[in-house]
Amino acid sequence: MARRVALVITLVLVVSGVSRTDAVLAQGRGAQAPATPPTPRAQAPIDLTGYWVAIISEDWRWRMITPSRGDFPSIPINVAAQKIAEAWDPAKDEAAGDACKAYGAPGLMRGPTRLHITWLDEDTLKLETDYGMQTRLFEFRGAPATAAPSRQGTSVAQWIIAGGGGRGRGGPRFGAMKAVTTNLRPGYLRKNGVPYSEKTVLTEYWDVHTETNGDRYIVITNTVNDPTYLQAPWITALHFKREPDAGKWNPEPCDARF
Repeated sequence: MARRVALVITLVLVVSGVSRTDAVLAQGRGAQAPATPPTPRAQAPIDLTGYWVAIISEDWRWRMITPSRGDFPSIPINVAAQKIAEAWDPAKDEAAGDACKAYGAPGLMRGPTRLHITWLDEDTLKLETDYGMQTRLFEFRGAPATAAPSRQGTSVAQWIIAGGGGRGRGGPRFGAMKAVTTNLRPGYLRKNGVPYSEKTVLTEYWDVHTETNGDRYIVITNTVNDPTYLQAPWITALHFKREPDAGKWNPEPCDARF
């Protein structure tokens, strides 16, 4: 009997020009639409927003002051880069309107800077520096392909989310932000003229660490790859401490000499 009923229903659907698939879809039209995927801001496993100050506990003489011409150890530059660095002339940079050559993304983050990080929108994290008054955007949905090369380049970001709950669902998430920056104008890795080219790729891993006393730190692992001027990737680690407010925020323009 059940088979006969099914056969009759099938015949009715075929005669009326409605397939089984169409019938099933029609029945489901009244169902609730799929939920909108969470935005990158909502998915964030760490909070990078706020004011942060660079902790310069190593390489002080290269990061806090402008080193003299020819002082560029620790960076794996090649012969071509060495020749350019040895000819560094900040007066020429200033005359050419290029005082910000040392403030591009690959070199800026090692400077004595403060950061102000906010969400520009649900898909874009915004980073501002008081050192050189630079702005960089981290695009989680992909960046426009038509963007012109710039000092801060094009940074495409993604969350690396680990865990999700230890032994069960609903537990705390943790992770990091990965950012890959390309589309850069040529600039300096170190303020005394150590160059990087337009082919440079900057890869960063941003993590947040909280001490038992509540102090919070950003730890950034940087890798600079430049086939034009580097013999090998230049890998460094940077540290920033969170500040309670903007009380020490002091924006200053680019300076080619100091």
